[in-house]
Amino acid sequence: MSKKTSGRKRLSRQERQNLDIEIGFLEGIVQRDPSYVEALQILGDDYTRRGRFDDGLKVDETLARLRPRDALVQYNLACSYSLTDQCDLAAQALDLALSLGYHDFKWLAQDPDLENLRQHPRYRRIRARIRTLQIKVRG
Repeated sequence: MSKKTSGRKRLSRQERQNLDIEIGFLEGIVQRDPSYVEALQILGDDYTRRGRFDDGLKVDETLARLRPRDALVQYNLACSYSLTDQCDLAAQALDLALSLGYHDFKWLAQDPDLENLRQHPRYRRIRARIRTLQIKVRG
């Protein structure tokens, strides 16, 4: 699962209500089992969709502690850092995600959650690294 929908998409009133109910349910599950990875992943995505970026970041930081070698977890952490204007940390997390094997380069280039990072000077170095990795993946 990845954060392919940020809080920037305008949700209908019904969608917001449903999302709030799901968030409440997942918060209860995670409160009882703080290491329930699947529930944390869905909760982090829901927080992001709801525009609760700081809450999503906390969840992604927890997931990164639970699964430090998971490329998708690191990618989502990069998204959360970008959404909370922490571009240096976003660049570090994205670098790690790439090192761990994240390779959905097409999505990475258009993911709205990474927009802040793409505007940051460190992204040029990441983009150059992605070009190198794309050649290796295709080869």
